[in-house]
Amino acid sequence: MTSQELKDRTKAFAKGCLKLLIAESRNSKLFWHIEGQLIRCSTSVAANYRAACLAQSRPAFTAKISIVLEEADESIFWLELLEEELEIKDRKGLQELKKEAQELTNIFASTRKRMQSGSGKS
Repeated sequence: MTSQELKDRTKAFAKGCLKLLIAESRNSKLFWHIEGQLIRCSTSVAANYRAACLAQSRPAFTAKISIVLEEADESIFWLELLEEELEIKDRKGLQELKKEAQELTNIFASTRKRMQSGSGKS
């Protein structure tokens, strides 16, 4: 997968999370909290991946990919909590976002592992 494809994919993930949350628009403190956290971490996946692509060194790239990995995994957590604690209208959309977050987590975990072993490119 090319870096541009991953840029597009991470941006689409962030937009999917935003669309899911906009469709819900709840007035509970719990929803507002989860909404804020999910917006922050899902958009951070895309923003930090773009920053990683501009890294000037292998250590800088690895550090940014580590942030991307953490934020993708955190997105899974907030999507799971949203699913478990609140009745979501678009359950299929939520499941697709959870699957995409897991796939992105796997991709970036693998990327970080390759970089730390010295076999990846920066």
